Amino acid sequence: MQIQLYNTLHRTIEPLKPIKYKEIKLYTCGPTVYHFAHIGNLRTYIFEDILRRTLEYFDYSVNHAMNITDVGHLVGDGDEGEDKMEVGARREGVHPLEIAKKYETKFFEDMTALSNLQPHKVLRATDSIAEQIEIIKILEEKGFTYQDEAAIYFDTSKLKDYGKLSGQKLEDKLVGSRGDVVVDSSKKHPADFALWFFLTGRYKNHILQWPSPWGVGFPGWHIECSAISRKLLGQPFDIHCGGVDHIGTHHTNEIAQSEAAFDTPLCNFWMHGEFLNVDSKRMGKSEGNLFTLDQLKEKGIHPLAFRYFCLNAHYRTQLNFTLEAVAGAASALERLYRQLEDEHTEEYTKNQYTEKFDAALATDLNTPQAIAAVWELLSDTTIPGRKAQVRHMLKILGFPDELPVLDTNIPIEISEKLKTRQMAKENKDFALADTLRSEVQALGFEILDTKDGQKLKKLYE
Repeated sequence: MQIQLYNTLHRTIEPLKPIKYKEIKLYTCGPTVYHFAHIGNLRTYIFEDILRRTLEYFDYSVNHAMNITDVGHLVGDGDEGEDKMEVGARREGVHPLEIAKKYETKFFEDMTALSNLQPHKVLRATDSIAEQIEIIKILEEKGFTYQDEAAIYFDTSKLKDYGKLSGQKLEDKLVGSRGDVVVDSSKKHPADFALWFFLTGRYKNHILQWPSPWGVGFPGWHIECSAISRKLLGQPFDIHCGGVDHIGTHHTNEIAQSEAAFDTPLCNFWMHGEFLNVDSKRMGKSEGNLFTLDQLKEKGIHPLAFRYFCLNAHYRTQLNFTLEAVAGAASALERLYRQLEDEHTEEYTKNQYTEKFDAALATDLNTPQAIAAVWELLSDTTIPGRKAQVRHMLKILGFPDELPVLDTNIPIEISEKLKTRQMAKENKDFALADTLRSEVQALGFEILDTKDGQKLKKLYE
């Protein structure tokens, strides 16, 4: 089946044509490890995981690479703020690389909890300084840079098609429209961006620093992905992914420096996941509405329930997160698993529902339609082996054979009520059992009666 994907570069859905037959080189922008990833970030990684799983399902061999940003990503995403790694280090009173190690470890723990496949290759920005310097040297030799006492900049006016990814012309591109952004007046054009910062001015005490042909300093944010993707996958490669917030600046600048340096496309397909809003508002630190995966778990939301919630919306549509909405997703997922409890080994063959499922994934990763096909198949009792087929389809979407129980801390008071309720049920005192159920619910937990006994689910706050 021919896979069709939306290519941000051309603003259209088009057939996937690998550089090498049945092989895909995939690059996904990794985390800036100065703090926990929030659920908006995680939605993007879920979309990228579905892309990889779909490619592998349709028999493509995928080489998946990812960077880890542990230097150079400044607050505000431009060239004017403080390095996020130093912000994190000051917050916790440790060295920036200690912060990086802590939150990189946590990031991969979150990926595992969400059932995301790990990349085949991962490279940190701090481990690719030599490659970044080499690209800057090439750009300098080709006349794409200029320098002042603060930094070496990429001159965007030297590239005729700068901004082609976003469709924004250079003369229309503004920087500093937000009140919290300070425009760097030393730039020739506001869209020019730093390739290498020197230890001067606001960065004179920057902890992470390296020697370079131009002086001691540290790299800008954008150059790392050009260097890391080229080192791990070559240039051009097939697909580059990230969030929509990367289109206008980070990915635009990756394209500029990579294509200026090497006179060949960086990659053929650009794919971007849309925003996750919270209670219909933009998610952000200033709004105070960020959630981490651990915070969702504390509210009784299983990571796989969040995955299921995300997959019920197309990756290119904005999704509104509320606790009530994800609670509904959790209930639906649990109901789905309960209907599969009595089957593991039935034989099955392709049918109209599996064909619909395949077509949905092959058409720009339409996961809502794929999930609809799962439910339609499950409800059609005329299909032999339908539950085995559903299990297979769920695996393709990243769900395990069994839904793991969320590990929650159960207060002693509730544990005692559970024991008493179990005895009441055994004595057929159902009135007492119902009363205890209500008392436990009032304490914030729902009792689920399963074939394996009583289970608790923390109610959503």
